[in-house]
Amino acid sequence: MNGNVTASLEFILLGLTHRLELQVLFFTLFLTIYIITVVGNLGMMVLVRITPRLHTPMYFFLSHLSFVDLCFSSNVTPKMLETLMVEKATISYSACLVQCYLFITLAHVEIYILAVMAFDRYMAICNPLLYGSKMSPIVCTSLISVPYVYGSLTGLMETMWTYSLSFCGPNKINHFYCADPPLIKLACSSTYRKETSMFVVAGFNLTFSLLIILISYLYIFPAIFRLRSADSRHKAFSTCGSHLTAVTIFYATLFFMYLTPPSEKSVEQGKMVAVFYTTVIPMLNAMIYSLRNKDVKEALSKELFRKELSKQISVFNCLK
Repeated sequence: MNGNVTASLEFILLGLTHRLELQVLFFTLFLTIYIITVVGNLGMMVLVRITPRLHTPMYFFLSHLSFVDLCFSSNVTPKMLETLMVEKATISYSACLVQCYLFITLAHVEIYILAVMAFDRYMAICNPLLYGSKMSPIVCTSLISVPYVYGSLTGLMETMWTYSLSFCGPNKINHFYCADPPLIKLACSSTYRKETSMFVVAGFNLTFSLLIILISYLYIFPAIFRLRSADSRHKAFSTCGSHLTAVTIFYATLFFMYLTPPSEKSVEQGKMVAVFYTTVIPMLNAMIYSLRNKDVKEALSKELFRKELSKQISVFNCLK
């Protein structure tokens, strides 16, 4: 009977706030952030694709980071905006599981892409003479495939643990999307295995991927200081600074979210943190890498100039 109740269940998302004035403010704010996120990340992907000078391993990985950020935000933000628009936002049991799966998958893909990007910087700075041969297109494709495959399998495993739970009581999720911690609190069956799996998997993957990044930078920083050219040091620090900023923001929020035992207090705090990493971070990553990266800014300027010039030539031809 519990299985039948669970399958036909519809969850109610309580959202961020019930105060009307704040709902209007939040809706405007997060809609603006989402539009910037979509434009910024799509723009980064297109720019890397059409600019020959950006056809390097670093920008190849960056374009995939932009793709994951775009998917990450699109998985959560539209539903969050709905909770701010309607009086009672609902989500079906199956849609809730899909959202959980995509969230867990994309979170794991992102942390390992950040780790791959750290390894790429290690190869570029510590082994510059071998960089071209070691980071060949085949190697880059293999390195980027691993996070997608591993993230998908991890997401599937964690979602199956959630699927094994029975829901037969309250159906109000104290969140703006189907997140594991508040969802677990609604289960009327034992959640011990699910909680254990969540802590072990999240703890292992966050720690392991962060270890890869830290070890890479233990070699990177001494190599940067050994560079003779101040220009080269500045460029290396700029690139690494962008990456470290993205790493610090993303990992800090995920550690808080997944390594805190589910409780009323942690769920409320988690909502505030979740707003940051599901909406703000995907926007910030694109801005960090575009505003701090000279190659990206130059490529964007040239592309805009080329389009403006083409437009003026077309107008001139029409006048003739």
